[in-house]
Amino acid sequence: MPNLELKFYSYLSPRKGYSWETPPAKIPESDIAETVKTEVLILGGGISGLAAGARCVDMGLKVVCLDKNEKLRALAGQIAAVNSRVMAEQGIVIDKKRLAADWLKMSGSRVQEDLLWLFLNRSAEGFHWMLDLAGDCLDVSVYQAYQGPMFSEYPGTHHIFQKKGSTKYKSFGGGMLACEIFQAELLDKGGTLLRGTTALYLEKNDAGRVTGCVARCADGKFRRYEGSRAVVVATGDASEDQEMMEAFCPIGLRAPSKFPRPGNTGDGQKMLYWAGAALDNAEWAPTIHALGGCGFQGFFLHVNRLGRRFMNEDTWMQAKSVRVLMQPGGDFAFSIFDSKYLDEMADRYSELGGQGMMPLGIVGGSFDRERMIKSMNRYFEQGNAFVADTLEELAEKIEVPAENLAATVKRYNEIVAAGDDVDFGKRTRLLTSIEKGPFYALKWGPQLLDVFGGAQINTDLQVLGPDCGVIPGLYATGNTAGGMYAVDYPLLLNGNSYGRALAYAMQLGDVLSRPE
Repeated sequence: MPNLELKFYSYLSPRKGYSWETPPAKIPESDIAETVKTEVLILGGGISGLAAGARCVDMGLKVVCLDKNEKLRALAGQIAAVNSRVMAEQGIVIDKKRLAADWLKMSGSRVQEDLLWLFLNRSAEGFHWMLDLAGDCLDVSVYQAYQGPMFSEYPGTHHIFQKKGSTKYKSFGGGMLACEIFQAELLDKGGTLLRGTTALYLEKNDAGRVTGCVARCADGKFRRYEGSRAVVVATGDASEDQEMMEAFCPIGLRAPSKFPRPGNTGDGQKMLYWAGAALDNAEWAPTIHALGGCGFQGFFLHVNRLGRRFMNEDTWMQAKSVRVLMQPGGDFAFSIFDSKYLDEMADRYSELGGQGMMPLGIVGGSFDRERMIKSMNRYFEQGNAFVADTLEELAEKIEVPAENLAATVKRYNEIVAAGDDVDFGKRTRLLTSIEKGPFYALKWGPQLLDVFGGAQINTDLQVLGPDCGVIPGLYATGNTAGGMYAVDYPLLLNGNSYGRALAYAMQLGDVLSRPE
């Protein structure tokens, strides 16, 4: 067999000398209070770290989990699972091959397919494990996916809620509830969770094996933590680090607003880089959702700050956000509709779904008028919704040229009457006229949520160096792990980040419980 010297293609930063490229100074030995030893050391106590820890203790491994946050935090609410038993009960089946093909196309083919299939094949297994841990205290539903000619979602997004009357967990639902389930399992099975404990850097032995980390603890002291079987990095994304965003996801910096992700400063990516890991090439995949202002845009006419139509409104939330970034101002747009909007939404409810296109609903549900009215009232209270008896008055309220808005609505009504959108190609079913007041405008714009990129890994979740070789003892999971995202976060399946956390937890438990 030939002696091959393999290297990853290396992304070159647009400028040299980012501060994150330089590792911190080592803590003097005299300042390290003690050494704490375990089998599996996990850095990060969000859903990825907690799920990994819970699975490892289930497999009989001794676990210590460190998290820099003082309290449990979860930043999302949906969990994707491909072909779960909940879906089977409703007759829902996802074609994995088709989903994989769509995922690859959406990611510019810049995805490690083996990692994608790891998620596709183990997400349901991980989801079932979570449900079994919780027992009978959960209500679970499947989110109604958006279906359109340019883009369609897959119906594998799950919402979990604690049943009314149950007091097993503190959280009502979503990601916080999922984290509580895994945290309880980790602690019940003898694992250790130390919050307020910040890992500063990884350590290696003379053979090059990663052995642990040095951390600043809640009491202000420095301690060394060692994992004899594995050190697992699960510290989340890098969206709160300006320099890492500049290097790896500059489009994310263009979003005019950011959903706060306190603590998501790329700590794990930096520690992995300092330990010799190869990071994903730019551009890392951002989640830029149309959540600035109103979280709802609908299928109605969209106009920019000049009062002009600029897109086919029949598309997904991330596409709408990027379209707005390309407009004059680049910070917000408006949805325009008239007094009959509730009837129009009710008539199309069963064929839509999806974030921003309809109020979040479940498969088999029906349009909830009262819920939509409450949402509208909230938008008015926030100053992001406007109503007027005439289009001229509406234009004045939203500060767009009245003549432009009038011309845009006139042209749009002509398209609706003809039943053929020759300007932007919107499907006829979603063309609705704007004729009878009162007239409404909803202000919305791009907002950065997360950015997905991290260390290159293999399907055993082992971290790889630039030479494609395994860095012994070092693993990565969750948003600190790379390889599965590029270009855009794939809303093909909402909640896939949390779904990946569960799938990777299953894999990690199997890998680390193998005989050494």
